[in-house]
Amino acid sequence: MKIAYVVPGIMDPAEMKRREGLLKKWAFPGVEVKVIGITEGPASVESMYEEYLSIPATAKKIYELEQGGWDAAILGCAGDPGLDAMREITSQLLVVGPGQTSMQVAAMLGNRFSLLTVTESTVASSYELAYKAGVEPKLASVRALEIPVLELAQDRAGTIAKIVDIGRVAVKEDRADVLVLGCMTMGFLDVAVEIEKEVGVPVVNPSLVGLKIAEALLGSGLKHSKKAFMLPPKLATGKVNNLDELYKKVGK
Repeated sequence: MKIAYVVPGIMDPAEMKRREGLLKKWAFPGVEVKVIGITEGPASVESMYEEYLSIPATAKKIYELEQGGWDAAILGCAGDPGLDAMREITSQLLVVGPGQTSMQVAAMLGNRFSLLTVTESTVASSYELAYKAGVEPKLASVRALEIPVLELAQDRAGTIAKIVDIGRVAVKEDRADVLVLGCMTMGFLDVAVEIEKEVGVPVVNPSLVGLKIAEALLGSGLKHSKKAFMLPPKLATGKVNNLDELYKKVGK
């Protein structure tokens, strides 16, 4: 079983290596996990514009992974940028969106869940993601830490304290009985267990859950439906042979 974690933007190689180490630690024996980056895109995703910027190069990388025989790819952003498109262009490769997956797992664990996101700029898109995931009725709230993605790891203790404080508010005021960490960088701080002890409700780590759902679906022989995510017609009919041929340039 080969699973790729695809970073939809530019990331420091040392951080990619650290994340790969955690994924390998979490993976079941015999599962090959690799963190793969792209060479263009935003340094972090904190807006819809940055999300859209991340999609083309990420889609091309995921398309290449399918051609290379990988079994699954995890989108390395809890906003699931381009998830539907990634599933359209792949037929044999399972593509997991950790944002969608974490919300669906949270919906199984309780009656109401709250998502803890990074900044106010991602609140609206989080509600949209919950709607697309089919769990909006169980979403109690989306609350922002107001800590930018690239600053989350600079003060780990401070970030944990902020998550705990806002998590407690979500539990008390919004009546959430499950919390979801709405950012992969939060997930890779590996703090869910610590936070759970403080707030007293399950805390879903998208980085861990995304991997475990990928393993479970592959182990069950399941992939996304091609009836739901149809191959683009030009690829399906052979009018073009690959993604590059879908781009049309004005001749000079």
